[in-house]
Amino acid sequence: MTKKMSMSTSKTSLVLFLCQIISALDVPLDSKLLEELSQPPTITQQSPKDYIVDPRENIVIQCEAKGKPPPSFSWTRNGTHFDIDKDAQVTMKPNSGTLVINIMNGGKAEAYEGVYQCTARNERGAAVSNNIVIRPSRSPLWTKEKLEPNHVREGDSLVLHCRPPVGLPPPIIFWMDNAFQRLPQSERVSQGLNGDLYFSNVQPEDTREDYICYARFNHTQTIQQKQPISVKVFSMDSLNDTIAANLSDTDIYGAKPVTERQPVLLTPTGSASTKVELRGNVLLLECIAAGLPTPVIRWIKEGGELPANRTFFENFKKTLKIIDVSEADSGNYKCIARNALGSVHHVISVTVKAAPYWITAPRNLVLSPGEDGTLICRANGSPKPSISWLANGVPIAIAPEDPSRKVDGDTIIFSHVQERSSAVYQCNASNEYGYLLANAFVNVLAEPPRILTPANKLYQVIADSPALLDCAYFGSPKPEIEWFKGVKGSILRGNEYVFHDNGTLEIPVAQKSNAGTYTCVARNELGKIQNEVQLEIKDPTMIIKQPEYKVIQRYGQVSFECIIKHDSTLLPTVTWLKDNDELPDDERFLVGKDNLTIMNVTDKDDGTYTCIVNTTLDSVSASAVLTVVAAPPTPAIIYARPNPPFDLELTGQLERSIDLSWIPGDENNSPITSFVVEFEDALHEPGVWRYQTEVPGTQTMAQLKLSPYVNYSFRVIAVNRIGRSQPSEPSEQYLTKSASPDENPANVQGIGSEPDNLVITWEPLKGFQSNGPGLQYKVSWRQKDVDDEWTSVIVANVSKYIVSGTPTFVPYEVKVQALNDLGYAPEPSEVIGHSGEDLPMVAPGNVQVHVINSTLAKVHWDPVPLKSVRGHLQGYKVYYWKVQSLSRRSRRHIEKKILTFRGNKTFGMLPGLEPYSSYKLNVRVVNGKGEGPASPDKVFKTPEGVPSSPSFLKITNPTLDSLTLEWGSPTHPNGVLTSYTLKFQPINNTHELGPLVEIRIPANESSLILKNLNYSTRYKFYFNAQTSVGSGSQITEEAVTIMDEAGILRPAVGAGKGYSEILFATSPVMHTVRPTFYKVQPLYPRIRNVTTAAAETYANISWEYEGPDHANFYVEYGVAGSKEDWKKEIVNGSRSFFVLKGLTPGTAYKVRVGAEGLSGFRSSEDVFETGPAMASRQVDIATQGWFIGLMCAVALLILILLIVCFIRRNKGGKYPVKEKEDAHADPEIQPMKEDDGTFGEYSDAEDHKPLKKGSRTPSDRTVKKEDSDDSLVDYGEGVNGQFNEDGSFIGQYSGKKEKEPAEGNESSEAPSPVNAMNSFV
Repeated sequence: MTKKMSMSTSKTSLVLFLCQIISALDVPLDSKLLEELSQPPTITQQSPKDYIVDPRENIVIQCEAKGKPPPSFSWTRNGTHFDIDKDAQVTMKPNSGTLVINIMNGGKAEAYEGVYQCTARNERGAAVSNNIVIRPSRSPLWTKEKLEPNHVREGDSLVLHCRPPVGLPPPIIFWMDNAFQRLPQSERVSQGLNGDLYFSNVQPEDTREDYICYARFNHTQTIQQKQPISVKVFSMDSLNDTIAANLSDTDIYGAKPVTERQPVLLTPTGSASTKVELRGNVLLLECIAAGLPTPVIRWIKEGGELPANRTFFENFKKTLKIIDVSEADSGNYKCIARNALGSVHHVISVTVKAAPYWITAPRNLVLSPGEDGTLICRANGSPKPSISWLANGVPIAIAPEDPSRKVDGDTIIFSHVQERSSAVYQCNASNEYGYLLANAFVNVLAEPPRILTPANKLYQVIADSPALLDCAYFGSPKPEIEWFKGVKGSILRGNEYVFHDNGTLEIPVAQKSNAGTYTCVARNELGKIQNEVQLEIKDPTMIIKQPEYKVIQRYGQVSFECIIKHDSTLLPTVTWLKDNDELPDDERFLVGKDNLTIMNVTDKDDGTYTCIVNTTLDSVSASAVLTVVAAPPTPAIIYARPNPPFDLELTGQLERSIDLSWIPGDENNSPITSFVVEFEDALHEPGVWRYQTEVPGTQTMAQLKLSPYVNYSFRVIAVNRIGRSQPSEPSEQYLTKSASPDENPANVQGIGSEPDNLVITWEPLKGFQSNGPGLQYKVSWRQKDVDDEWTSVIVANVSKYIVSGTPTFVPYEVKVQALNDLGYAPEPSEVIGHSGEDLPMVAPGNVQVHVINSTLAKVHWDPVPLKSVRGHLQGYKVYYWKVQSLSRRSRRHIEKKILTFRGNKTFGMLPGLEPYSSYKLNVRVVNGKGEGPASPDKVFKTPEGVPSSPSFLKITNPTLDSLTLEWGSPTHPNGVLTSYTLKFQPINNTHELGPLVEIRIPANESSLILKNLNYSTRYKFYFNAQTSVGSGSQITEEAVTIMDEAGILRPAVGAGKGYSEILFATSPVMHTVRPTFYKVQPLYPRIRNVTTAAAETYANISWEYEGPDHANFYVEYGVAGSKEDWKKEIVNGSRSFFVLKGLTPGTAYKVRVGAEGLSGFRSSEDVFETGPAMASRQVDIATQGWFIGLMCAVALLILILLIVCFIRRNKGGKYPVKEKEDAHADPEIQPMKEDDGTFGEYSDAEDHKPLKKGSRTPSDRTVKKEDSDDSLVDYGEGVNGQFNEDGSFIGQYSGKKEKEPAEGNESSEAPSPVNAMNSFV
C-alpha cells in the first residue's frame, strides 16, 4: 500500500511539474509593460572573470543591472565588504554599479589587485556578478646575461634560446635583425612555440651576429629585445685548411667532410609525452627535428582520423592545430620526422578536460500567487562539476526559510508561491578548471490582463492567403483569450480558424467575406480587457498578359508586354530583369507603363527577361526568352494579319456564364498577341456587335459573363503586330433566361423647369440590361424634411417624368427603380432635387459705396433673405455707369458696366473708374432663373486725379532768338486744370544739357512766345498740366532757333561768363539763364513728318530726320486694324524716301519709319489707303506690240548717241552743252583747276545751303580740309568714287591715281568726292 501511494505521489509530482512548465508566464519584451511591472534585479553587463588591466590607466570594473524598482549596488573585495566611500580613489557611476578606480591621479594598480564581486539589490531580491579577478599587466625587463658566440660546424643542428621574461599576459615572440627585418624561416629554420629558434641543420649563409629575439607585450604596447646572438658556421673546406696549416707533413689526420644524418627530434624530447587541454580551446602540438637533409614532418592520430574542418598545419607542418577541441579529440597523436636516411617519431597523449558548461541554465520564472514552478540548473564538465544554490547571494542553507521552496540537487521546486516568494537565485557549477554562475529570479505577480497590441490596428492581406491577427497579452494568472468577429458577434470556433498560444488568431485562407472588425478578449480572475483590430482583404496582383517567347532578327525591335491587374488601393511597382539581373544601362532599353521595348537588338540581348510586380502585400513575376537570329536570306518573310479563328464552340452553359472555345487561324509569320471576343444581341440590337472581352494570344478559350434575357451570338477576332483579322463566323445562338433587373437607371436628377413643377430625369437601361420583358420604371418622390409618404408612378419607354403643382424651389427626395415582368431591381438610392426656380423677389438693401481713390470704389450691400431668392443663389450683379464728367459738365451716351460677384458675397470692388466723375449704381441678386429687382440707384462721385498729357505741343515760327509754342488741353483733364508747367533747356553739339528753366502758365492759355533765346541753338521742352491733385504726364519736343545770317559765330554752350535774357509773351517777368551745363547721354534722334502718296499697288513714303549722320533706315507697314506682325523693308543708304510695292488696291495700311541700331526708336504711325483696283478689262500697255516696238526704237537711238559721245570724248572734243556753258560762264561757278583748287563742277542755286555744323564756304569758293568736319577727304582722295541714283556714295576709298593728260582746261577724270560734296552744299 505504501509503495502504491509513493508511486501515486511521484506521478502527481510529474504532472505538477509538467503543468508548471506549461503555465509559467513569459513576460513580453514590451518597454511600456516592463516599466510598469515589478521585477527582481538582473545583471545585464559585467567585466570578464579574469580582468587584466593596464597599470597606466584608470581601472573600470563594470556592473550594470536592471529591475523595478531600480536596484542599488554594493561590492565585496576578496570576500569582504568593499567600502568605496572610504577610498578617495574609488567612485561608483550614478545609477550604475560600475566602479572607477582612479590610477592616473596617483593611485597604484598593484594596490587594487584582488577578487571583486558586485551585488544588485531591490525589494524583490538580489543578483550577484561573477568573481572578477583584477590583475595589472606586467612587462618585465630581460634579465642580463652574457651570451657567448655560437661556433657551429656546417650541417649540425642548432637551437638559439629566447627565454623571454614572464609577463602578464605572456608576450608574443619574434626574431629580427639589427635592421628590424624579420629573419626568414623555412622547413630548415623555424621558431618553436616556446620562442626558441631551431635550425635542423646550419648552412654557411646562417653566419651573422644579429640574431635578436623580441618580446611584444600587447597590453602595455611595449616591445623588449634580447641581446644579439652571434652565430658562425664553419664549412668543411675552411676547417680542413686550418687543420692542414697547423699539422706537420707526417700527420695525415684531417676533418671529415659534411656527412648526412638521420632525423633526431629537437622538441619534444624522448619518444612520448602528455598534453592536457580544455574543451573549446585550441590544441597546439609541436614536433621539430634535426637532420641532413632537412626532415619532413607528418602527423597522424592513432586509432582514428584527424578531425575534418578543424585541423590545420602551421610552421611548415611542424605544428598541428585543432580548434574547438572536445572530449572526442582525446587520444594519441604521433608526429613522424623523415628524411632519406631514416625516420623518428614521438607520441603525444592528449587528454581533453572541461571547465563547467551549461546543459540547462536556470531561467527566470514569473508565477501567479498559488502557482507551482521549478528552477533547473544542469551543467557538465570534466571532472563533473558540483552544483550549489544561493538565494539573493546567500548560500541557500543559511538563507531565510521559504515554505514554498524545496531544493532537490540541481532543481528547486516551488509550490503554492506567494508574492513574498519573489527572490533571485544563483546556481554555481564548479570544478578544478573553473566555475559557472547564473542568476535566475522567481517573480510572483498578481496582474489583471493587459493587451499589448495597439487598438484598431489595421491588417491587410491578399485574398486566399493566411491572415494573422495579433493579440499580444500579459496577465498573472495567465489570461484566457477569446476572439469574436464584429462588436456583438459570437465567439469564433471551428476548423476555419487557428488559435495560437500567444493570442494570435490565424485565418489560413482569408476570403473577402473574412474582412471586418475582430475583437480579442483577455480575462483572468483579476479582470477582463478587449481590443479591436481591422482586417482588409485585398485582391491579388496578377499579370493578365505575360511576356511571350520572342524570336527577333538582329538589329530589329522587340517588345515584351506585362499587363497587370491589381487591387485599386495598392500601388504596384514593375521591375524588369535580364537573366535575373538588372537591365543593362543602355538607352536602347525603353521601359514603358506595361511593356519593355528593346531597340536595335544585338546578339548580347539574347536571354531571359522577367517582369516583377511588387506591392506592399504581394509579388508576382513572369518571364520570357528572347532569341536573336541573323537576318533571313531572300526572299524575305511576308508578315500579314492573322487569318480569322474558326470552329467556335459553346460549352458549360449556365444562367450567367458560358465557355467559348475556338481554333486559331494562321498567324502569317507574326505571333497572335490577343483574341477579341464580341457579342450580338439578336433580341434587342440585331446586327450590332459589341465588345465582350479580350484574352491573351496563348489562350483559345474564354469564360464569358452573361446577362439575363439576351439572345447571344459570339465571334472572335485575332490580333497580331500587323493588325486585326477578319471576324470569325458567328457561333450558335444562346438565349439566357429572364430575371428581374440587376441595376437601376443612372444619373437620376430632379430639376424644375417651371416655378411649379419638378422634372425627374434618368438614363434608361439598355436592352440587355432589362434582364427580361416588360421593362418599366417606378418613379418616386416626396418633399424633403416634411413627414410625407412617397408618391410613385410606373412609366415605360420614357426617361422623364414631370411632377406638377409643386411649391417654388423646395427640396425633394427622388428615386427611380427599374422593374420588369419578373420583379423589381434592388432598392435604388435617393437623390436630392429641387422644384423649379422663380425670379428673386427682394432687392439687396443698405447699398453703400466707399470711394477709395479716383479710379477705385468699394460697394457694400446687405444679403437678401434666402427664402426670397426662390432658387439657387448664384451671386450678385452690380450695374454701374458714368453719368457725367464733373470737369466738362457734358453728358454723353450712358454705357452701363456689370460686375458679377459669385456666391453670397456682400461687397465688391469697382475698378477702372474715371476721376472727377459722377456715377450711379444698383445691385441685384441672381439665381438660376435670372435677376431680381434692382436696388435704388446709388450716386457717388470720384475725386480729382492727375491729368493726362497735353494733347499736342507744336513749336512754330523759329527766329534768331524766339520760338512760338502752341498746345492742346489734355484729352482727360481728370479734374479742374489749375496751370501748365513748361521746362526747357538748351542742348549743344556734344549733347550737353544746359540749365533747366521752369515757367508756370495759367490754365486758360494755349500758346506762348519765348524770346531772347540764343540763335542757332537746339532747345528741349517738357510740358505738362496740373490739377489740384498734382502734375500729369509730360510731353516733350525739341526745336532750333535759326542761324544768324550775318555770319556771327554763336557761342558754344557752356562757354563764356555772360548770359542772355529770355522773354515770354505771356509773362512780363524776365528770366535770366546762366550757362552752366552737365554731361548727359546723347539724345535719341527724331523721325517726324512721315507722309505718304499712295497709288493703286504702291505708295511713296517720305520723312524728315534729325540725328547722327549715316543712319540706316527701315520702313515697317501692315494692314490697319490687323493684329498681324509688321512687315519690314530696309532702305538703301541714308535717303529719306522709299517706295512700298506690291500693295493691295483699296486697302488701308499703317506705316512707320525706324533707324537700325537705335533700340526702340521709331516714328509715329501714319495711315494711308491705296487707290481702288482698275477694271479687269483694262489693257496692260506693257504687253502691246506697238509699245514694245517704240521702246526698242528709243533704245537704239540712245545707243547711237552714246557711241557718238564716246568717240568725241576720246578725241578731246566738247559736248554741246559744255561749249554753251563755256561761252556763258557764271563768274561765281568756275571749274576747279588742278593748281588752284577752284571748282570745275556745276551747282544749282537751290543747293546752296549752309553746312550742318555752321562752316561757311569762303568767298573765293575754295575748300579747306579744316573748314568741313564732314568732308569725304578724310576717307581718301581716290578717283573711283561715285554716287548711286539715290545719292549714296559707293566708291572705293583708295589712294590718288595719276591723271591722264587732258586737252585745255578740261579734266578727263571723274569728279572727286570733295568736289561732289561741295556741289551739294
